[in-house]
Amino acid sequence: MSHHHKLNLDERILIRVHYELGRSIRFIGRTINRAASTVSRELRRIGGCAKDYTVEAAEKQARGLRGKARVSRKLSCPVLWGRVEAGLRAGWSPEQISKTLKKEGVETPQVSPETIYKAIYVHPRGEVRRELIGLLRQRHSVRKPRKRGQAASHAIPNMQSIHIRPPEVDERQVPGHWEGDLIKGPHNRSSIGTLVERVTGFVVLTKMPSASAADALESFGSALETVPACVRKTMTYDQGREMAYHQALTERTGVAVYFADPHAPWQRGSNENTNGLLRQYFPKGTDLSIYSQDDLNKVAYSLNTRPRKRLDFRTPLDVYTELIALDQAAVGPLQ
Repeated sequence: MSHHHKLNLDERILIRVHYELGRSIRFIGRTINRAASTVSRELRRIGGCAKDYTVEAAEKQARGLRGKARVSRKLSCPVLWGRVEAGLRAGWSPEQISKTLKKEGVETPQVSPETIYKAIYVHPRGEVRRELIGLLRQRHSVRKPRKRGQAASHAIPNMQSIHIRPPEVDERQVPGHWEGDLIKGPHNRSSIGTLVERVTGFVVLTKMPSASAADALESFGSALETVPACVRKTMTYDQGREMAYHQALTERTGVAVYFADPHAPWQRGSNENTNGLLRQYFPKGTDLSIYSQDDLNKVAYSLNTRPRKRLDFRTPLDVYTELIALDQAAVGPLQ
């Protein structure tokens, strides 16, 4: 069929007229250029029976459904939705809200970040929807279609899943576990490699000629070799094809690479948040190839010397340096 929007008043009138004339559902569907199943559902809209169908009642019911926010079933509880909305208004991400609710043991169904996103985007268009979307970091007016991750994963041999990652990574107590990603310029023709240490939020940026696997290996390898060996443990990445040479990266740096699930950005929340901050310096649509490594180092320094609430308003650089010094004192000179 040529369109998928909701039935309008004229179509409902035609459905009723043709039904009264004894036309078949398939005939009515062809007449108004709709699927027969659409016509059948419409005729059953009132009381589940075609003989009870009236245009006026159908229009009234349809308007009521359009005005009702179809919040996810898990968030139909006003108290739980209130907690979620309060978190959004406090500047929290859906992941932060989800993890906090789980940590607090709230006696309600557990709410994933994806559930929160869906609850926001299914609101009817209007001021409330715009306000809720405005509380998100990226603020896209519509939810971006998700790319299928299967083809990308097939290009990456011997992937290690995030689900077999050492438990200490999740605990964020031991430094040396990184999250990696790329931010890309127009048409993916330029890239910057981003690395974020999970405990401290310390950022390393690396210039990348392209998003090829060979360039990712060289750029990330060079960047990781600049950090002390005691903080080179793991890196968590999405299933982008640029990480196809992850085994060579591990051999070169000693950093074990683990791959997040497809369509699960909250599994690399530190990096996703940092990439959002980096867009203050590198707005979307900017040709990233114009920046030198010195330029990137200056941006990284700016982020690393910014006080962070989760660090009790200390800077990532201070905490990162302190943890490395403690490790050095415990095990001897840095390698």
